[in-house]
Amino acid sequence: MIESICEEAFAPAARYVASGRIPGAALGVVTAEGRAVRLAGLAAREPEPEELTRDHWFDLASVSKVIATTTMILKLAEQGRLDLDRPLIDAIPDLRQYDPLGAAERKLTFRDCLAHRTFFPAVEPVYTYGDDPARLRAFVLQREWRHGPPVYSDINFILLGIAIERITGAPLSAWPQGEWPMGEGLSYGPPPGPAVATERCMWRGRVLKGEVHDENAAALGGAPGHAGLFGTADGVLGFAAALLRGDVLSPAMIEEIRTAQYEHRTCGWELPFAGWSGGQACSAVTIGHTGFTGTGLWIDFERGLAWTLLTNRVHPTRHFDSGIFELRAETGEAVVRAFDARA
Repeated sequence: MIESICEEAFAPAARYVASGRIPGAALGVVTAEGRAVRLAGLAAREPEPEELTRDHWFDLASVSKVIATTTMILKLAEQGRLDLDRPLIDAIPDLRQYDPLGAAERKLTFRDCLAHRTFFPAVEPVYTYGDDPARLRAFVLQREWRHGPPVYSDINFILLGIAIERITGAPLSAWPQGEWPMGEGLSYGPPPGPAVATERCMWRGRVLKGEVHDENAAALGGAPGHAGLFGTADGVLGFAAALLRGDVLSPAMIEEIRTAQYEHRTCGWELPFAGWSGGQACSAVTIGHTGFTGTGLWIDFERGLAWTLLTNRVHPTRHFDSGIFELRAETGEAVVRAFDARA
């Protein structure tokens, strides 16, 4: 059954690849019965064409936030090593240290950052301020950030990544080999296998392949809290299956990622809302997250169903209408429709 669900639901992505809107795509679906993966197209168009295979590693971009950073923060909370409702300064006492009484940043909690209910800007080109990762981390910690309404901001997860490093005494890139085993098919870069190409980067002057696409992540050393994780389709599905089985987080922490904290955001993840990336057919207890490079993961707890759509839609440039927003929703609805038809 799982193979036929994946085959049917892959039709939209196959159409986008055939039309040239995206170079390559992989769709993975997992249930309690097993998993299936379908793929088509190219891992790279330039400098040389390369066929996409199941062994290729994708730059997961902001999907890193939920697979890695969110999971690590919640595991630390499980262990009593942090309190989600306590300020970040419990772990980062030097945050805005030159204004210890007045700085608003010092009042933000771990939960605030997980749910993006802070005042940080949506976009900040941190990489333009220098090329020393340690200095840029200090810049993030000491800057008086301009205030605005709560929006999705990478700064939230850059700070969470620093907090994890302070608490564990190790960089996030040590996670697979150390205290936080992620499982096969997930790793911070460079990946240990063939990589999918992303953008012809104007800043770095080359097509990126096996190195992190996000400019701030690259400048911060490649493994900050907001991006930097690479994964194969099977690696992402393995994480999703483990989360569905309850092997990754305790029931209490599963409830945290299934419960709205600010509008449609939970602790790290998103819940369904009008026009969201997972489509409108999934249950109300579905969580999901996307990545700028063209990646995404969605988990429907009610159905015991998860799917990942991995593409290289920014290759060779982000300045092109790939249709990824429509494709994600169309794919999610196709997955759920095919699953329900066979239930």
